[in-house]
Amino acid sequence: MTYEIKVPEMGESVIEATVVNWLKEPGERIAVGDPVVELETDKITLEVNAQQAGILQSIQHPVGENVAVGDVLGIMASEGEPAKVAPSQDGESQPAEASDLGAQVGAETNTAAAPETRATPLAQRMAEDMGINLSKVSPSGSGGRITKEDVQAYASQAQAAPAAQPKPAGAVPNQPAQVRSAAPPPSAGEIVIQTDRREERMRMSRRRQTIARRLVEVHQTAAMLTTFNEIDMSAVIGLRKRRREGFKERFGVDLGYMSFFVKACIAALKEFPKLNAEIQGNEIVLKHYYDIGVAIGAEEGLVVPVVRDADRMNFAGIEKAIRRFVEKVQDGSLSLDDLRGGTFTITNGGVFGSMLSTPILNPPQVGILGMHAIKERVMVVDGQMEIRPIMYVALSYDHRMVDGREAVLFLVRIKELIEDPTSLLLG
Repeated sequence: MTYEIKVPEMGESVIEATVVNWLKEPGERIAVGDPVVELETDKITLEVNAQQAGILQSIQHPVGENVAVGDVLGIMASEGEPAKVAPSQDGESQPAEASDLGAQVGAETNTAAAPETRATPLAQRMAEDMGINLSKVSPSGSGGRITKEDVQAYASQAQAAPAAQPKPAGAVPNQPAQVRSAAPPPSAGEIVIQTDRREERMRMSRRRQTIARRLVEVHQTAAMLTTFNEIDMSAVIGLRKRRREGFKERFGVDLGYMSFFVKACIAALKEFPKLNAEIQGNEIVLKHYYDIGVAIGAEEGLVVPVVRDADRMNFAGIEKAIRRFVEKVQDGSLSLDDLRGGTFTITNGGVFGSMLSTPILNPPQVGILGMHAIKERVMVVDGQMEIRPIMYVALSYDHRMVDGREAVLFLVRIKELIEDPTSLLLG
């Protein structure tokens, strides 16, 4: 008896994906629940698991092909079925009984991931482009996954290892080697042509394609403006120093800056509700709930998981939610539900060292707050020069919905709340 492995429902508005990695080979035995193939959507990479035990007979869509919901990815048969010819991923056919032997032989030379090798899609493509056998790369990612950093480290080690130079036949011992004379330096005014003009071409991931398309759409459909301000972080830094250790002991999570800004944004959004809204045709939809998107950097590009009903959470609840999302991003387990919706977004370029930027809207939202690095600056305080830790913040907004006055006052309100965080605690 045979059954089809199909592309599952992938969530609202997601109807297409790309096959990025087959985790099993034709002829291989598969248990119920085993991951069989990885698909990449414009939001996440997901695994398709086996719904019943059996043997993978054939692969219908090899790596790199686009598939839609309901497409047949592969054919499985129960273990009692007679062996059939199983096409491999490169299009050649081989008897199913011989696939195990073929996999063993191919593992020595194939530069792609072995069936049991766990690697992120980006690491897989990098290995293929660089001709690296992933079975020789040590994983450092969560869940034993190989990351792009692991592939880069392996490639650097391979390049640094000196190649043994064989002695030519008939060479006389202790005879000095012939040294090839270096090219003379160019004379004044001489034009030197650079001969190393290597180029590299790789497929743009589906997520990267979607990010590119959506960013262009924002500029084409929204009247986006950005306003800036600066925040004295002294009070928050002092509060964190006093409470950080006890907070972690009590709640098991660190007290970061993000929870302060989430709380401040919610308070400001309640005062300026148009920044927690969206435009639908000729109507404005004001949202009286606060689902705050928190941008997190990932290998394939920025993702924005959503902290739902953040206004009902305390500082610990917000920090725990963000930590769970970071862990999911690292081990590749982020789901579509984690990314769906959101009424307002916060992005922190400061973790990468950014001093100032103009964040781009996350449609259909009409506002996004950009945090940046904290740097000591000389400030005038009560007529005296003082050194204070300052963060520049930016608010990008859709001018179709939000007037400049509202945007400026919104950002000023956030500044006031962060510079006096006791008001957030009391609230």
